[in-house]
Amino acid sequence: MAMAFRMRFEVKSSSLLKNYVSALIGCAAMSVAVGAAASGSKPAVDKALHDQALEILQKSISFRTVDGAGQVPAYAEYLKSVLVEAGYAPGDIEIEPVANTATFVARYKGTDSKKKPLLVIGHMDVVEAKREDWKRDPFTPVLESGYVFGRGSADNKFDVSMITATLANLKRQGWKPKRDVILAFSGDEETAMVSTRKLAEQFKDAELALNGDAGGGLLSEAGQPVVYGLQAGEKTYADFKLTVTNPGGHSSRPSKVNAINQLAAALDRIGKYQFPVMRNELTTAYFTASLPKLSGPTADAVKRYLANPEDAQAIATLSDDPSYVGQLRTTCVSTMIEGGHATNALPQKAVANINCRIFPGTPIAEVQKTLGQVAADPEVKITQVVTGSVPADASPLRKDVMAAVTKAVHANYPGLSIVPSMSAGATDSMHFRANGVPSYGVSGLFMKDSDEFSHGLDERVPVSSIDGALAHWNSVLKDLAR
Repeated sequence: MAMAFRMRFEVKSSSLLKNYVSALIGCAAMSVAVGAAASGSKPAVDKALHDQALEILQKSISFRTVDGAGQVPAYAEYLKSVLVEAGYAPGDIEIEPVANTATFVARYKGTDSKKKPLLVIGHMDVVEAKREDWKRDPFTPVLESGYVFGRGSADNKFDVSMITATLANLKRQGWKPKRDVILAFSGDEETAMVSTRKLAEQFKDAELALNGDAGGGLLSEAGQPVVYGLQAGEKTYADFKLTVTNPGGHSSRPSKVNAINQLAAALDRIGKYQFPVMRNELTTAYFTASLPKLSGPTADAVKRYLANPEDAQAIATLSDDPSYVGQLRTTCVSTMIEGGHATNALPQKAVANINCRIFPGTPIAEVQKTLGQVAADPEVKITQVVTGSVPADASPLRKDVMAAVTKAVHANYPGLSIVPSMSAGATDSMHFRANGVPSYGVSGLFMKDSDEFSHGLDERVPVSSIDGALAHWNSVLKDLAR
C-alpha cells in the first residue's frame, strides 16, 4: 500500500482522461458550494469514539500479521469481537482461511435488498519488520510525541481501525443504511493477493468499493492541507529477477569473471537510469491543484514543470521528492539481492529483484527490454516474476463518489482541492476494478510527507488524524450507502 498521501491513478485511453477532466470541472461548482457549507462548523469530536479508535489501532499493531506468521486469523477474530460487541450478529461476520492467511467479511444489512452492496475494503497484513532494525519493537504499539508508532500503523491498520470503529459506532446508534455495507478485508495484499482475488470474485456484483488503503490528504510541513487525492487507479506493478551464473571456483584464484561483481555492475547502471518523463491530464491536474498550497523550491519546480514539461531542472527537483517522483515516470529499483554459496568460493550465482511501478500506457515487455539494454550485459538474464498484480482500467469518476468525498473532506478542510490521483504503488483495488467493480481510494488519513514511513523503519501516524478520519468515514459511508 500505501503511502500517507497515496496518489493513485491509472489511465487506459485519452478519451477516458478527457472524461475525468470534464467530470472534475463539472464538480468544481459543487465542491465550492459544499466547502462553503462546511466552513461554518467542523464535525463534533466524540472523545469516547476517539479513545476506542485509538485502542483498536494500538491492538491492531500488536498482531504480527506479516507473511507466514499466521496471525491474520487472530487479528480478524479481534476485529470481529469489536463489531459483535457493538451489536453485529456473529452470523453476519465470516472469517475464512485462505492459503496461509484469511479474509474478513462483515455485512451491515441495509433496508433495501434490491440495491447493490457498498464494499469497504482494506488489508490486515503488513510488511515484515525486524526488531533489531527499529528503535522500538515494531509490533508493540508506542504512543509517543503525538504519534502511534508500529508496523502497519499507517499501512493499513490506521484506516482499517477507523473504518471498524466507525461502523461499530453506527451500529450502536441504530443507523439504517438502504444498501448493505460490506467490510471485505484481505489478508495478503502485501504479497500474493490470493485473498484479494477471492474477495474480488465473491463481491463482483457490488455497486462500488471504497478502499481505505488509498487516497488521502497531504499536509504541508507547517501542518496546513495541500491537496486531497482520490485514488481511481494505479500504476502497473512488476517484479523482474536478474540472474548471473558462472562456474565459480576457489577464492584463492580470483578471475575477472565474478557473478556478484557482474550483477552489482548491472544494478548500478539500472539504479542510475531514469525512465523518460511522462504525463497525462490527471497528473497535470494533480500538480495544478497542489501548486497554490506549496512554497519554496518545490512550488517553483511544479510551476516550471507545468509551464514546460521538459524543464530539466524542475524535473530533477521533483524527482528528488518522494511525493512527486512516482507521478513523473516509470520507476524501477533494486529491492532484494542474494549470491554466493561459500565464504571461500567464487560465486556461482547471484540474483537480484528489481521492482517496477510502470506509468500507464507503457507495456511491461517494453520495461523489461529497457532493463536489459541498461544492464548492458548479455550474461545478466532478466525474467519477469509472477505476482498478484493484474492490469485494470481506471474507475469512472462518479458524481456521487466525488460529492460524498468532497463533503467529508471540506467538513474538516473547507475548499481544499480534491483531485483524482494516480498510485505509484499497488492496492487491492486493482482486482475489484478488473472484475468490473468501480473502486476508489478514500482514506481518511492526512499526513505530512515527513511523517511517511510506510514499509520503512519506525512507521507512525499522528494521533491528531484520528478525529478527522472518523468524521470522514462516517460522512462518506452515510452518503454512499443510501
